[in-house]
Amino acid sequence: MAIGARDFIDKLLVEKYAQEKVDNHEADSLVSRVSAGEMMSAMNNFANNYRTMLALNNRLTMVCYGVVSKSAKYVVTEAV
Repeated sequence: MAIGARDFIDKLLVEKYAQEKVDNHEADSLVSRVSAGEMMSAMNNFANNYRTMLALNNRLTMVCYGVVSKSAKYVVTEAV
C-alpha cells in the first residue's frame, strides 16, 4: 500500500503542509481538559439512556405485535 498523494488536490495539500512544523510539546498540552471521573460519568449516563431506550423500544414492539394480532381477522378455509 503506497503512502502519498493520489490526486491533484492531495498533491497540493502535501506541498502546502510539507514544511509546517508543529511544537505542541508543552506540559499543559498533555494534560486532559476533562477529568476521568466526568468522562466516565458521561459515558455511564449515555449507556443508561441507551439501555432505557432499548427497553422502551422492545416494549413498544411487543405492544404493536399484540395490537396487530388482536386486530387480525382469521378466516376459516375448507381443508382439502
